[in-house]
Amino acid sequence: MRRRGSLQWQNGYPAPENIRNDISHGYGYVLGDNSSVWAYGAVVFDGESAYNDIQGEWLDDHPYVVLHRLAVADEVKRRGFAREFMQRVAELALERGISSFRVDTNYDNEYMLRLLRSLNFIRCGIIRYDSGERIAFQKRL
Repeated sequence: MRRRGSLQWQNGYPAPENIRNDISHGYGYVLGDNSSVWAYGAVVFDGESAYNDIQGEWLDDHPYVVLHRLAVADEVKRRGFAREFMQRVAELALERGISSFRVDTNYDNEYMLRLLRSLNFIRCGIIRYDSGERIAFQKRL
């Protein structure tokens, strides 16, 4: 991300222990085939505590799915795998009776910002983590 000019995901984050933690909690999902992983993300149905203190306003207070740490393998970037991953997360949420999808990203993550706009996510405000502020988005499914 640094090569693309983004300050998000610096200083070793996400680290292998973050991914191991995702997997141990049942959050780690991949998109791929039998020999390759094209995309990875943490799909969380347990809520996100940072989202309780939004500077702004969510579209609703319904249960939601949140996606963290979406990453696409360099060799398949710009082939639609991030979009497909997001669409599959939405399908998984709907299968579980969840009709709201939330996500946050850094202000300079142009790839994610463009993806969120193209998928009709609505900017709802700013949230804060220890690592800094993020732009928060939501989409009703």
